[in-house]
Amino acid sequence: MQYPEFLQRVAEQLDATDPGTEGQRAAELAITATLETLSERLTGGEAKDLAAQLPQELQAPLQRSAEPPEDFSLEEFYERVAERAGVDTETARNDASVVMTVLKEAVTAGQLDDLMAQLPAHFNVLFR
Repeated sequence: MQYPEFLQRVAEQLDATDPGTEGQRAAELAITATLETLSERLTGGEAKDLAAQLPQELQAPLQRSAEPPEDFSLEEFYERVAERAGVDTETARNDASVVMTVLKEAVTAGQLDDLMAQLPAHFNVLFR
């Protein structure tokens, strides 16, 4: 999936759930905030593997050192996304789920399995 399609899918789903969003800009913020936060929860190698399957525009938020992953809850995941995107936690909850749902469609099944294996089971709610 190319970046324009990824962005369009996120923007359409965000607009469908919150018609008051500013479309593309809201989608860009949601994508960046979600992927940056996700990268903190993954090993450096897994973040790089994930980035390798995504368009170049989506790779930067996933770039991180080979540090071990941070251990934080799903609620903290939402809080970090909210802080990065400048939205409330409830909006971040929806935005992150939309981004992760589109991400699921953009990577191979094997990559998705590897990604989900690094996250606690209660994070599965992100992938609707």
